[in-house]
Amino acid sequence: MGVYYLKTPISEEEVRKLRVNDTIYITGTIVTARDQAHRKALEYLREGKALPINLEGLAIFHCGPVVKKEGDKWVVVAAGPTTSTRMDLFEDEFIKNFKVRVIIGKGGMGKRTTEAMAKYGAVYAALTGGAAVLAAKAIKSVKGVEWLDLGVPEALWIFEAENFGPLTVAIDSHGNNLFMDVSKKVEENKIKIYKEIGLTE
Repeated sequence: MGVYYLKTPISEEEVRKLRVNDTIYITGTIVTARDQAHRKALEYLREGKALPINLEGLAIFHCGPVVKKEGDKWVVVAAGPTTSTRMDLFEDEFIKNFKVRVIIGKGGMGKRTTEAMAKYGAVYAALTGGAAVLAAKAIKSVKGVEWLDLGVPEALWIFEAENFGPLTVAIDSHGNNLFMDVSKKVEENKIKIYKEIGLTE
């Protein structure tokens, strides 16, 4: 288990060095994207339209931030992670086509996303739920916001971050997925316990 300080844009080579249980901190550009933003980005791709920001080498944050306007600037009040399974439907295509290197969220992602991360070079980094205010402190400024028509939580918020973390690598680019491992062990233990107490499913 290592500790890594990454700066965007993050290269595939850097990501391939990471393993599950490593701790990472990210400095540079982090872009929020929930399900509506994922859907719209892939629609743009199908229509041959360029996204308002180049996502290659960046970190995508599953987050609907709490923000406020101070003068002509946006300020992040809280930035807690959204449950990532909501984005599982889109994430493999997102990784393949936009070359994002780090996905930040909570709750993990499934087989399709894990396979895409292994194929194209990306990792999933878990941020502790309930650390929204702590996360906001690592966001030094809001560089911009796109697709505000989707609503504040669903828009693309472009953050400048400094040592955003600690984040735990929960899915690496080598096919390892802590969440899937835990689910497998739970299932195995459940079967074992059922047999011990004389029950069958």
